[in-house]
Amino acid sequence: MKNLFLILLVFGLTASAQDDKREQIKSLKTAFITTELSLTSDEAAKFWPVYNAFDEKQFELKHQKMRALGKKLDAMDAMTDKEALALINQMEDYENELFQNRRKLVSSLKTILSPVKILKLKKAEDDFNRKLLRQYKEKGPRK
Repeated sequence: MKNLFLILLVFGLTASAQDDKREQIKSLKTAFITTELSLTSDEAAKFWPVYNAFDEKQFELKHQKMRALGKKLDAMDAMTDKEALALINQMEDYENELFQNRRKLVSSLKTILSPVKILKLKKAEDDFNRKLLRQYKEKGPRK
């Protein structure tokens, strides 16, 4: 699996390569989570549609809304206190949306997975992200 992570990090930074990379990472994540949770066929059939909807919403919030806020932060030295407060409020709203999306996922999963498997999911997500970040750091950013 280590080699697969390295292969993912070799792709260029063009838009299509980024989409391909995201899909490949998603495939690796799916395999990793399935293995770590020891999902049965029945559990997997019910789990993945719920999880994929959650994951897409998280991606939207993190990569679209939060990035837009990040760009505004670059201009914070020129902001008034009123503008800065409005930006803080937006950030809190988006962070709350991320939290509520996670709560919705856990609530939905309670009818699909055991509580232990729900906890294992969180650990598997964290382990996968750490592993991916470690591979990225070892390879270094592409220039």
